Amino acid sequence: MKAKIQHKNLRKIIQQAMFFIFRMAAAINGICLLLITTFIVSNGWHAINWTFLTQPPMDSMTKGGILPCIVGTFCLGLGAIAFSLPIGVSSAIYLNEYAATGKVLRMIRFGINNLAGIPSVVFGLFGLAFFVIWMKIGVSLLAGILTLGIMTLPVIIGTTEEALKAVPNSYREASFGLGATKSQTIFRVVLPAALPGILTGGILGISRAAGETAPIMFTAAVFFTPDLPSSIFDEIMALPYHIYVLATAGTEIEATRHLQYGTALVLITLVLGMNLISIIYRSWLRRKMI
Repeated sequence: MKAKIQHKNLRKIIQQAMFFIFRMAAAINGICLLLITTFIVSNGWHAINWTFLTQPPMDSMTKGGILPCIVGTFCLGLGAIAFSLPIGVSSAIYLNEYAATGKVLRMIRFGINNLAGIPSVVFGLFGLAFFVIWMKIGVSLLAGILTLGIMTLPVIIGTTEEALKAVPNSYREASFGLGATKSQTIFRVVLPAALPGILTGGILGISRAAGETAPIMFTAAVFFTPDLPSSIFDEIMALPYHIYVLATAGTEIEATRHLQYGTALVLITLVLGMNLISIIYRSWLRRKMI
């Protein structure tokens, strides 16, 4: 009896210690995010004005604004998710609902997990070799969208598959019991139940696509263009690449320091805004389903 009490107390101590570690990890992440955000806001807020948000760069990008960068980032992020989300969701549906369990399926999932960990610069080089050179699309918005779309596919497939696995099998069995076919069950029962989780993958995909520099510097973004894109074959400016240019290759690096922080602040706000809209919509869907 005494040994059982001691074992129970030991488990309680281990549990409390693990919870403390988890809380500390969450607190450290929160503090780091707060410090980084505070640093960028304090250094970049005075660069934000109407001209900065509505005008193209001027005078060797030491004056003016970042409107082409904002538009280019929007086009890249939304285009990439519009390309990758249907393909990623369809792939996850096949892997989870149709594919037979076995060695081939395990190899496919292993490959998807490996792709999720590949550095973004590798995807950029692939986009340069395949889309820009081999397919002769050239440096353009389309090449950037396709490259970012392929880069976000593993994340979307993984999160969608986990969302589908989280749907109880009793939902499927009840649908089959009412005479529904497998496709009807998937599209009318399983997918609506998994939609909040699928949107999580979309949120992660948009965030990654909007903040990447390496893939677009080889496929879509240029040093400077004052014009907004009029077609998918136009070169564009983008916020991440613009920050890189101002900080490393600009003619007046110190003179544009406030513009660098201002651009970073706009990028963070843009990503957080897109994420916030998606999160609010996901929460609304969850409340609707309850």
